[in-house]
Amino acid sequence: MMLCGLDVLRAEGFARLAGKRVALLTHPAALSCTPRPIASALQLLCAERSFELRIVFGPEHGLKGTAQDLIAVTDDAPQAGVPVVSLYGETVASLKPIPAMLAGLDMLVIDLVDVGSRYYTFHATMLYCLEACAAAGVAVMILDRPNPLGRTVEGPTIQPGFESFVGPHPMPIRHGLTMGELARLYQAERVPTVNLEVVKFEGSPSTEPWLISPSPNMPTAATALAYPGVCLIEGTNLSEGRGTTRPFEFIGFPGTPMPELLQRLHTDAPPGVELLPATFQPTFQKHAGVPCDGVFLVPGVGFQPVQTGYHLLRAFRHTLGTHFRWRTERYEFIDAIPAIDILFGSDRERRLIDADEPCPTAAWERDEAAFRERRETFLLYP
Repeated sequence: MMLCGLDVLRAEGFARLAGKRVALLTHPAALSCTPRPIASALQLLCAERSFELRIVFGPEHGLKGTAQDLIAVTDDAPQAGVPVVSLYGETVASLKPIPAMLAGLDMLVIDLVDVGSRYYTFHATMLYCLEACAAAGVAVMILDRPNPLGRTVEGPTIQPGFESFVGPHPMPIRHGLTMGELARLYQAERVPTVNLEVVKFEGSPSTEPWLISPSPNMPTAATALAYPGVCLIEGTNLSEGRGTTRPFEFIGFPGTPMPELLQRLHTDAPPGVELLPATFQPTFQKHAGVPCDGVFLVPGVGFQPVQTGYHLLRAFRHTLGTHFRWRTERYEFIDAIPAIDILFGSDRERRLIDADEPCPTAAWERDEAAFRERRETFLLYP
């Protein structure tokens, strides 16, 4: 049986928080891992009386976890008499606590279920909280959980000038770190003055890392495995399967010429994946109510999602021709840089795809090797 950081804290009787004035950053997926009784970090910390819980923060998708992507969340209703503040609003300033929210606090406790990909914004919220707490003299405690994608590192590293909320710090797309390990890396490389404590998880990670979805379009661990590659589709006018029951597994566009697409997809396909012809109809977001022709992604042994994402983009880009376009609308608070460049971390991949060039695997491998060496000192688990 695995004990997540929340279980360890509870087993200790919350002694590390005794007598402190505490804030909490969490969401519904942050549940205990013990078989019974299952409870959330919010439930447990609201009920505990050995310390004073003064304020609760919610990340992207809100404290209740119901808001869709890119939707600003206003302050939720108080929980057990404790005020609730959203850290994902209309502006960049809304992404971190202001000094008044941290005044008089001793510690911020963070328990968020991450999915192991640079784009997934919970670790960015954690970083911004580390910075705010360092400035305010507030300690930070991370209740750690396993990375559902394991230790694998994959994809390019962000280049200077391409930092964003979906990539606040240089690292590959799959980083292979837990939230606690990422916090240690951020402390060393960005926030050396923060007072940081990580409550490690104990035991072997379970095969199903969550019971409640950490966001509306991340229902299962299988979704998380596809996400590092298929999230790149957000940078285009293709559907990435949002509005279906299998987001990030369906990819398509209305009227795609399927014979040409399949021929391209099956030429030099990356290992470990099958791309099955499929038609799906999103109920919301891109192409809502319109049948989309494309593929359903089936991962296998040796699956490399980021390479697969590049392969999909290149195939659709040159099959659809003038019907394909890169997203140029505002994306995660940025107007001046195309969404795909923010996601990849530079404009290199977009330019290569436009030129119908293969994936720059040699450049990615250099980035991956450099990050594996860089992260070594921050690892907490085998």
